[in-house]
Order: sequence, then structure tokens, then C-alpha cells
Amino acid sequence: MIKNKKKIHFAWWILVGVSIMVGLTRGGLNSSGGLFLTPVTQDLGIRMGDLNIYFSIASIVTMIFLPFAGKMMAKYNLRSLLMIAVVLQAGSFAMFGFMSSVWGWYLFSIPMAIGAVFLTQMAGPVLINNWFKKNKGLMIGIMMAVSGGLGAVLQPIIGNLLANEGWRNTYIIIGVAVIIIVIPVVFFALRMSPIEKGLQPYGADEVTEEDESKTPVLEKGVSFGAAKRSSALYALIAFLFFITAIGCFAQHVPTFAVKQLGYDGIFASNAMAGWMVGALLGALAFGFLTDKIGARNTAIFAMILGLVPVTILLTSADNSVMFSIAMVIFGFVVSSIGTLGPLLTSALFGNKEYSQIYAIVALGLAVAGIVALPGYGYIYDATGSYTPVLIGIACMMVINILMIILAFNGKKKLEKAGAFN
Repeated sequence: MIKNKKKIHFAWWILVGVSIMVGLTRGGLNSSGGLFLTPVTQDLGIRMGDLNIYFSIASIVTMIFLPFAGKMMAKYNLRSLLMIAVVLQAGSFAMFGFMSSVWGWYLFSIPMAIGAVFLTQMAGPVLINNWFKKNKGLMIGIMMAVSGGLGAVLQPIIGNLLANEGWRNTYIIIGVAVIIIVIPVVFFALRMSPIEKGLQPYGADEVTEEDESKTPVLEKGVSFGAAKRSSALYALIAFLFFITAIGCFAQHVPTFAVKQLGYDGIFASNAMAGWMVGALLGALAFGFLTDKIGARNTAIFAMILGLVPVTILLTSADNSVMFSIAMVIFGFVVSSIGTLGPLLTSALFGNKEYSQIYAIVALGLAVAGIVALPGYGYIYDATGSYTPVLIGIACMMVINILMIILAFNGKKKLEKAGAFN
């Protein structure tokens, strides 16, 4: 018994492994796409809006493939799936370096998105849920914080590679490097469930009947049918649409910094590193704030805080210090996308039929990526400025405050109607 207690529970290796995997694929590959937009469009003579369509294609593929990914993870060997997913996502990213037409980005965005569904969205929450009986929210926060931290490290590295090696070699170097690092991590550190290691989930021995009696909310909630008829659901979908659209601006920050403001590419990559630092802090902070002041108040706080960086960028973006500060705050606010969606869904509808309800809510996330990413590019193409985009983002922040108020008013109506049971 003493010997066993001294051993590190394999759940901690799961957390380390999944954090590295998500950090390199989400914080690295997904978050660095915007750094390539300016050099690619300038070199190949592609319009910004046209190139940004590949992000929309990836969002559409993600929306379609998510339900299938869940079934595949339950049916097939996890490590095999994730290793194939790494090759699909990072390999497609590397293939961009060989392309000379915008159609290449459109084509390879499909396998890239399929791989990313497993690596950046599905595997992390599923594995943490399987391996940790207690403090799951904290573990997800740590995972997202590591993702932000790795992103903060990788952004300036990628920026320097772009400056010194060119965009083609940078795509190839980063894509191949992620494959080389992530595949061994998946093979050695990840397992689908504790049963595979002859273990119980971490903290399982600490969960008692008394603990479970204190959390009856886990069994209570609104049915999927009642949720579909509720104004709360549509207000929440709108909220997630707008907050995701706001977050999509990250892919345009390098273009905004270089082409509109005249900063160099290295400064732009360092500014994106600041965004990632903000995301790292926000990933931990929003879970903590939700525990302390509730999901409703946390969401409203996030939107009010989001007006600060927008105001800075509209009035003082030519000041490099102020620009960098705005990036950190922006990243902090946008990190709420990964936490507030699930937390608000649970707060509004309970956990009775959570997965079905959240599948509908997540449509706001997917549709926003389809619309906003190329939309911002076309606005820049038409006006030569991101100022209209920033004004629109400020308006979306204000609208989202109203959406949260409407959503929780809708919850009160559900409660009065006796829908919670």
C-alpha cells in the first residue's frame, strides 16, 4: 500500500500528455494560421478574403464531423485515432507550404479540420472526464492554460521562422515538428480509460455518498425538448456566435498590425504571443470566477472587459505598448469561449440532457467561424481598414450582455413552468 501511494497516478501523465497535444495542435497550428495570411497573400497575389475562406471550410467540416468523431472515439482505439489525426492535421498544415493556388488551402483544410476535431476539441475533455473523478473543471483549465502557454512560446518562434525561412518552409517545419513530437506523446502517455491500466480514476476513493448527496444538480435539468422551445437556448446560441466571432479577430491581428499599422512581422508575432499569455491567464481565471460569482456575472464581466482592448485599438493602436496591452486583455477575454459555453449551458439547463443541448448550442461556435473569418477579410479588402471590424466587435460585446440577460430570463420562465426536474 505504501509503495502504491508513492507512485504517480497515471491520470497526471494523461493531463501532461493531453496538454502537450492540445497545446501544439490548438495553441500552435490552429492559432498560428493568421501569421501566414499577409506573406501568403502578398507572395501569391491572393485576396485576403479569398484565402480566409479556408478557415470557413474548416469550420463547416468541423460542424459536420463532430458527431462522427464522438462515435469513432467510443468504437476504435484512441491512440490509433489520435496518431492518424496528427498526421491529418499537421500533415495538411505542412502541405500548405507546397501550394501555389488558393485551392490548395481549400483542399487541405478538409483533412486538417478532421484531424483537429479529435486533437483540439474531443480528446481533451473526454480523457480528463474519464481519468479525473474530482476537480475536472480545474484540470480542463490547466489544459487550456498550457495550450495558451505553448501558443505564447510558439507564436514568436513562427514569426522568426517566417522572417528568416519564408512562409513555405515555415509551414513545412512546423507541421513536421508537431507530428514528430505529438505521435510519441500520444503513444506513451494517453489511454482512453483507467481500466486499461488497471486503475480507478484519480480521486475516485475520495468521492463518498455524502459528497454525491451534496450535488443533486447533476441529475436535474431541462429536457432537450423543453430547451428547444425556450428563449434561453436561442439567446445562448447567439451569445456563443458573437463571442466566437469576436475571437475570430485573432487570425486577423497580424494583418491589422503589419498592413494597416505598419509594424513588422516579428512585432506582430510577439503581439500574438501576448494574446496567448492572456488566454493562458483567462483559461484559469474564468473557471475560478464562475465558481465565485456565477456563470451569468462572469459572462457579463467578460464582455465589459472586452470593450477595453477594442477601445485601445480604435484610439491608440499606433502606440506599440498600448497595442501589446490590448492583445493581452483581448486574449484573456476570448479565452472565455472554451469555458463559458459549457458553463453557461449547465447553468441555464442543468445536466439532465446536457450533451444534446450543448450540441445545438455549439452551432453558434461553428457558424461564427464560417461567417466571421472571411467576413473580416472582405471588409478589409473593401475598406483597407479593420476599423469597421473593431466597431462591429464592440457592438457584439454590448449585444452579448443583452443575450446573457435574456438567456437567464428564459431560465426563470423554464423554472416557473416546472421544466426543471
